[in-house]
Amino acid sequence: MGLVLLALGAILPLLPFVYPVFAIDLICFALVALSFDLLLGFTGLLSFGHAMFWGGSGYVATILIAHGVVSFPLALLGGMLYSLVVALLVGAISVKRSGIYFAMITLAIAQIFYFLAFQLTDLTGGENGLQIATRGTLFGLSLENDRVYYYVVLAIVALCGALAVRIVTSPFGQVLAAMRENETRAKSIGYDTDRFKLAAFVMSGTLAGLAGSLYAIGNRLSGLDGVDWHTSGAIVMMTILGGIGTIYGPIVGAAVFESLEYFVSKTPIGDKTNVVMGFIFAVVILIARRGIVGEILQRAFAPKQRLVEDEDDPDRLVPDAEPNPV
Repeated sequence: MGLVLLALGAILPLLPFVYPVFAIDLICFALVALSFDLLLGFTGLLSFGHAMFWGGSGYVATILIAHGVVSFPLALLGGMLYSLVVALLVGAISVKRSGIYFAMITLAIAQIFYFLAFQLTDLTGGENGLQIATRGTLFGLSLENDRVYYYVVLAIVALCGALAVRIVTSPFGQVLAAMRENETRAKSIGYDTDRFKLAAFVMSGTLAGLAGSLYAIGNRLSGLDGVDWHTSGAIVMMTILGGIGTIYGPIVGAAVFESLEYFVSKTPIGDKTNVVMGFIFAVVILIARRGIVGEILQRAFAPKQRLVEDEDDPDRLVPDAEPNPV
């Protein structure tokens, strides 16, 4: 599935009805949704504060470029370093909680970052945002052309996707899965679950920050909408729509979410975009409760159960306890 998505990504900006900057936005959101899946899908932690990484790193990257750092890699590293430090600090406070308490702590801290961005107008531009005149250069290569920038971002997203797959299939990822299923049992066999949750939170936040930096540089603008709680909610919706715990599901979810928002807004009912998206989201969740990709994988690869006669009631069929022969 990864190769299929990569192939689709390669031809996306070449399609006549796709604006290159929209394609850039789409794959940036795909990366942030993927990063969120590492936290929700594989660790079981629901955060409503990922906008602080996405939007905050975007501010850092654009501030660096606005102050003369024209090196694209340095601007990205600055945004990622910000996200890593913030994720480490926020994670240290929040990972000792779980469920709704964890979600509310991350939301509250993210709102602090929102108000800081609103108040520090000399640095962030406040309500007007911070615009930059250039995207910088990558080892001498100009990134002003939208398609050139898109393929640079696509390469970065593909590498991050490969890294995410490696993480979740590693022994570290197996521990995260065990914690998600039964944290008490994971503790009983000797794992320091808080440390593992903190590591997952930092990795998720750093990747989200990378996505936010790529997005802000691609649009040559960072603004308050990036650190707003609505953005955190949109990231959650993308991940659930595609299917949590699947890696590729959030990528598909982000593509569907962004495409709906972009194309529906250009129709006669464009002013009802949120209503249409909410309706489609509800329908998908009702029909495919595992998400789009999650449901496809379940139907395609889950072992089929045979029905056999109930020993106590021969007229009643029940699932066979024995696995199907291969």
